[in-house]
Amino acid sequence: MKKLLRGIAAALLVPLLLFEEWGWEPLAAAMARLARLPIWARLESMVQALPPQGALLVFLLPVLTLLPFKLLALFLLGAGHAKSAVLLLISAKLVGTAIVARLFQLVEPALMRIPLFARWYPRWMQWKDRVLTWVRQSAPWRGARYLKSGARRWWRSLRRA
Repeated sequence: MKKLLRGIAAALLVPLLLFEEWGWEPLAAAMARLARLPIWARLESMVQALPPQGALLVFLLPVLTLLPFKLLALFLLGAGHAKSAVLLLISAKLVGTAIVARLFQLVEPALMRIPLFARWYPRWMQWKDRVLTWVRQSAPWRGARYLKSGARRWWRSLRRA
């Protein structure tokens, strides 16, 4: 039973983990470009200077801020507006991931001074890496990569012609 529950949990988390994996760095980099603006750079400096508890609060803020949008998406889905619901969920996920990724870059040193976070974050990363390794070794993943590389080669050949 425990193995079944782990399998179900992994199956539900894999799409989320893959999105985070693909989107985390590029979205954080996009948010970091905002630091070129003096006011944004000042704001980031203030966030970096926060004590650990303040950093944790700021890090959790996007989750709480985006929750109403996710609930609205569920309402829209229930009301039969599937396209609007999916668009809202995807938008909230993109914006949320971009903000959280950048905030994490800024507050990670402070968060690592919280004993519970410092103990569990490496465990989370190890678990996530194991799950992603398992996914990348799976036949569907390898097949998708093969199709993707074939599509890229086909696209390049069209552009050269």
